[in-house]
Amino acid sequence: MKHRSLVLFFVLMDWIFATICWFLFYYFRKVAVEKVEFNINESFYAGVIIVPLLWILLYFFQGTYHDVKRLYRIKVFNLTFLASLIGSLIIFFTLLLDDEINGYQQYYQSFILLFVTYFTIIFIPRLILVSIIVARIHSGKYAFPTLLIGGSDKAVEIFNEIISLPRGINRFIGFVNINGVDRQLEEKLNYLGHVSDLDTILKEKNVEEVIIALESTEHAKLKSILTRIEGSNIRVKIIPDMYDILSGIVKMNNIFGALLIEVNSDGMPIWQQAIKRFMDVILSVLAFIILLPLYAALAIGVKVSSPGPIFFLQDRIGINGRIFRIIKFRTMYVDAEKNGPQLSSANDPRITRIGRFMRKLRLDEFPQFINVILGDMSLVGPRPERQFYIDQIASIEPQFLHLTKVRPGITSWGQVKYGYAENVDQMLQRMKFDLLYLKNRTLSLDFKIMLYTIIIVLKAKGK
Repeated sequence: MKHRSLVLFFVLMDWIFATICWFLFYYFRKVAVEKVEFNINESFYAGVIIVPLLWILLYFFQGTYHDVKRLYRIKVFNLTFLASLIGSLIIFFTLLLDDEINGYQQYYQSFILLFVTYFTIIFIPRLILVSIIVARIHSGKYAFPTLLIGGSDKAVEIFNEIISLPRGINRFIGFVNINGVDRQLEEKLNYLGHVSDLDTILKEKNVEEVIIALESTEHAKLKSILTRIEGSNIRVKIIPDMYDILSGIVKMNNIFGALLIEVNSDGMPIWQQAIKRFMDVILSVLAFIILLPLYAALAIGVKVSSPGPIFFLQDRIGINGRIFRIIKFRTMYVDAEKNGPQLSSANDPRITRIGRFMRKLRLDEFPQFINVILGDMSLVGPRPERQFYIDQIASIEPQFLHLTKVRPGITSWGQVKYGYAENVDQMLQRMKFDLLYLKNRTLSLDFKIMLYTIIIVLKAKGK
């Protein structure tokens, strides 16, 4: 079964059992807790429609459906327990707290009944489904297509270790070499080519996991390979050295697993990513509505300042290298780049008078709320660049490509520190802060960056 079909089946199963839960809770609450006659009324029908959808939304924000094939029984227990507790509290305080009761004891009984009903009835079918998935993965039917990078004795050693595991999850499709090729490995695995052909091999073979058989101390080679893989939906694992083990970098969630470090390019948990996107849309819609009068005033200012369109549209590189059209108020004279791409400077003569004012207050960026609503951008994230400059920066520092693996933002840590970059060197300096953000991003860090951006706008210190 394909991943999307599996997710849809999981969602449908949760929706059906959440509906059953609501029926059973409503029935037993009336009969066993309130000791009244069970009658189906409007509130019952409203609950049947609304409550299961609320549970599905909660599961989505929790990240339950992000990668169903990689769920395991303990994780499902933890996710279901936490969701049942939070969901029961939400339903209790929004739907049950205003009910007429004979005593506060009925509140406690209702909450316990609600929690136990949802946890039990949702967890059991989930446990069965995940057990089936895990069994099929171990049997090889759902095993993850895996590429081994390396052709040395180290690669042979890790390959032999993984295939000898009593509960393997990897189905090796072949290997690519970095330097030479170990004949022992070639006898056991298909040789797919050199690491220089990695991009093509990953796409053609539908790889889901990559195991890099290099010592983690070989930083130069590792950095080059990770830069080309990270940010995709491919899991990357590397061999740890003793320092990695002692420092606690190696995380273990499978007793039977090989000793490998799973490389995580995004430090933000799945549930925070879901909330981040939700907040992006809500706040952008509100900002767009509230700022409509300001948009009108700025549009008039741009139009009377110089001939040309009000908005400036330009191709930028978004998440996973996808091209999109960024929307900004025009701050330069028409044909400002007739001689090719150029970065602006502090005293750039191409900038109009109104444009200079807007740049100080970052007002030219406000139309990008539309890009956020459309899904091209986020409120906070690395600034999107043009392919022309990405190629230049990546030739100096390949790690810059990591920034194209997430949704770009209206503002960023680098933007707060440096503002508009005037040359490639400043872009590289700004990149360091954006990379640090990428590895440590959280909702609280996003709020902090937005706060500092607002301060910059109010103080007119943008550059």
